[in-house]
Amino acid sequence: MDAVAHFTQLARYNVWATARLLDAVRALPEEDYRRDVGLFFHSIHGTLNHLLVGEHHLWFVRFADGISPKVALDAELESDRGRLDARLREGAARWAPLIASFKPDRWSGTLDYTTMRGTAASLPFAATLAHVFNHGTHHRGQITAALTALGQPSPELDLVYFLQNPSTP
Repeated sequence: MDAVAHFTQLARYNVWATARLLDAVRALPEEDYRRDVGLFFHSIHGTLNHLLVGEHHLWFVRFADGISPKVALDAELESDRGRLDARLREGAARWAPLIASFKPDRWSGTLDYTTMRGTAASLPFAATLAHVFNHGTHHRGQITAALTALGQPSPELDLVYFLQNPSTP
């Protein structure tokens, strides 16, 4: 499988897993949604916001525009559950078209961007994109563990499950 096909498949998985996770989270009462369950940002809400900022406000624009926008996690928190849900779904859906737009020589090159401090940075392109998808998988795993701790059955989000079930979108 070539890089474009591989990463397009990861982007499809990202959309699928994000949607399934958000469907499970939507059923939580507000007190559980914001309760400290040992997550990165001390709530499912905070971890979803961290996922949004990391995947969509920082890395997406680095790949799309070659810049690091000046965002801070605290400043970018989306307080409304419905808007956060919609922004996560929309953000996840943007990756596949972006991946399809990369020319073949991009995959073996570097991701060059300017940091928030104005310093030029250069990272291996494909490895950095893989890191972005791993970041999302990590935080969805944290939320899945929190749902389990709260007594809500955890959705099936495993990449192997996704790949082995042709009915997944």
